[in-house]
Amino acid sequence: MESAEIVVIGAGPAGIAVGVEGARAGIERIVILEKSEYSCDTIVSLYREGKRVDAVYRNVSVAPQGALAFETKTKESFLAWMEEVIDTYKLDIRNRHEVLDVRKNGDRFLVQCGNQAVFEAPFVVIAIGIFGKPVKPSYPIPREVRDKVFFSIPEQPPAGKKVLVVGGGDSAAEAACFLSQSNKVTLSYRRSEFFRINEPNLCTLNQCCTYENLETKLGVDITGIAPEGERVRVAYSGGEEVAYDAVFYFLGGSTPRAFLQKAGVTYSKGRPVVDASGESGVPGLFLAGDLVAEKGSIMAAFNSAAAVVGKIQRSLSAASIKA
Repeated sequence: MESAEIVVIGAGPAGIAVGVEGARAGIERIVILEKSEYSCDTIVSLYREGKRVDAVYRNVSVAPQGALAFETKTKESFLAWMEEVIDTYKLDIRNRHEVLDVRKNGDRFLVQCGNQAVFEAPFVVIAIGIFGKPVKPSYPIPREVRDKVFFSIPEQPPAGKKVLVVGGGDSAAEAACFLSQSNKVTLSYRRSEFFRINEPNLCTLNQCCTYENLETKLGVDITGIAPEGERVRVAYSGGEEVAYDAVFYFLGGSTPRAFLQKAGVTYSKGRPVVDASGESGVPGLFLAGDLVAEKGSIMAAFNSAAAVVGKIQRSLSAASIKA
C-alpha cells in the first residue's frame, strides 16, 4: 500500500489542475490515477484532428480563479500545453490505474485499483468527468450492426458513405460537418431547433448545410435500428425508415453515479451534493470538473480544482495548528 497526501482520480483537465494547485500550495505526495494510457484521454480519443478546444464555452467566459488559464486552442496544441504543465509541475500521474473502490477507513481513504495497487490518503478528489461513459440510446443496438454504430469518430472515418449523425450539441455538429467532407450526411435531432450548439459551430453547420452533402432532420425521434443487409435501418417517429451505411451517436456523457454513491456521495435532484469547494458529505472526499462545474467547460474545471485545493490547504493548516 502506498501513502499520499491527496489521491486524485482522473488525469483530465480537472485532475491535472488539482495536481498543479496542490504543487503550488506546497502539498507533497499528490498521486493522480488515470485508467487509460493517456492524460486528457477524452480529448485524445473523442476529439478529431484539429478540433477546437474552447476556453469560452457556450458563449460564457469564465474568469480564471487558479493557476491555469488558456485561450482557445486546437486539440494538438492543447494536449501539448497539458504535457508542458505536467512536466513543469512534475505531476505524478499513474496511467492504466483504474480505480474500482474508494472507502473511508477512519480518517483516511483506501483507494483500490484494478491492477491490485492500493493507495491511502486523507483526501481524495474524484475528477473523472462524464464523457468516459457516453450516453447510449434507449433502444437496443443489435449485434449485427454494432460494427456500423459509433460513439466517436474512428481513426479511419468512413468515406463515400451514407451516414447518420444523431445529437444536438457541439460534438454532433462538429462530427456532421467533418464527416460531410467525404460522405452524404444527415444530422438528426429530436427537437425542432438547435439550442445547445455554440455560435461558431452553428455558423459552420449552417454553412455546411448549404452544400449537398449535409442535411438536417429536426423534430423527429428515432424509435429503433435494425440490420438491413450491410446497412443500418433507422426507424423514425412517424413511420419513416431510412437505411444508412453508418450511424454516429453524440448524445453526451453520463455521470458515474453508481461509483460515486458507492463512495458515499449523495444526490439531490440528479446532482451530487457538494459544498462550494466541491467537498461531499464524506469529509475529505471532493469532486472536481464536470461532476460539479459547468459540463464541458475546461475553465470551470480548472476553477473547481482551485476551490478544492483551497479547502484542502485550509484543512491541513488547521490540523497543523491543532497538532
